[in-house]
Amino acid sequence: MLAADSSAPFLGNDLLPYLVLAIGGAMVVGNLAAVLRPPARAQKDGDLDRAPVARSMVMVVIGFVAALWALVSLLV
Repeated sequence: MLAADSSAPFLGNDLLPYLVLAIGGAMVVGNLAAVLRPPARAQKDGDLDRAPVARSMVMVVIGFVAALWALVSLLV
């Protein structure tokens, strides 16, 4: 009954910026970790020894831009 009384959406009207901040931050951290600390050895046949650096850096930039947009949206 308590949830029915409240008409405010989850996390207020800022749900989209929070989600974009989380996904953008995960893209930055995950791709940087893949480039800076590759696994010691391939887990199975067909796995790469290292992450493709160019693609990973493009994903880092995209994630950074998304996270920056989300932070600016939340703070302004």
